[in-house]
Amino acid sequence: MKRRAFITLLGGAAAAWPLAARAQQPAMPVIGFLNPTFIESNADRLRGFHRGLKDAGYFAPVAAFAAKAATTTIPIVFSVNEDPVRLGLVASLARPGGNATGINFFTAEVAAKRLNLLRELVPAAAHVSVLVNPANAVTTESTLRDVEASARAERLQVKVLNASTSREIEAAFASFVSDRPDALFVGISPFFVARRVQLAQLVARHVVPAIYQDRLQAEVGGLISYGASLTDAYRQVGIYTGRILKGAKPADLPVVQSSKFELVINHPTARMLGITVPDKLLATADEVIE
Repeated sequence: MKRRAFITLLGGAAAAWPLAARAQQPAMPVIGFLNPTFIESNADRLRGFHRGLKDAGYFAPVAAFAAKAATTTIPIVFSVNEDPVRLGLVASLARPGGNATGINFFTAEVAAKRLNLLRELVPAAAHVSVLVNPANAVTTESTLRDVEASARAERLQVKVLNASTSREIEAAFASFVSDRPDALFVGISPFFVARRVQLAQLVARHVVPAIYQDRLQAEVGGLISYGASLTDAYRQVGIYTGRILKGAKPADLPVVQSSKFELVINHPTARMLGITVPDKLLATADEVIE
């Protein structure tokens, strides 16, 4: 195999870089997985990535996990949670140009939808706290813009809480003693996914219904989550990785936009909070945890 490629995913990513030349052996691409959360929490996404590689004609265990610096000539396959054109990663969705392409899994763009689902689950809510991570400035800005616009339309009072450390999460929840929000909207951040157990425990302690971005958060006790299927997104990343390894150029591969979204409801948590989940939500949920 003569072609050697470096492929990296931004924001939860897979990267392949050239091996040192070995005269007696054919070169083999090495793929590493870069992600801001623990590998153990990404098992389903890695399986999706492997399925994508298999669909493209490749399938092998990940050979190395490490970070490598990218260049303007090395092919890049990214997975991002909002418009990559706005982020400056590509020139356009249809014709990315340059050395990068990938998938937008619309985490930021469906923030308003999540707020609507929270209101549907807690129709009497009037005061909603919104927990965001200021360290993710671009994503936080777009999330707050969409949530605040939706809140105005639904006549909801919103209070923004910032947290980028475990202690700041504790401090944010401490404010609930005096503020007494009717519900909590947890913003988009790999940090919040990594701290999902802490969040679930604090939400239970303060008895406040909350909505999250990632099904992993609902699986550990979060009330409800809604967002793109990251397993499916990573499958597409695997497909593009395989195509590039076969010779395709990132500039010619349109950015894929997620079309599969998951609504997950944790029924025991709902009962613990004294919430009756509407039949409509139960019927439309992709999974109801019992």
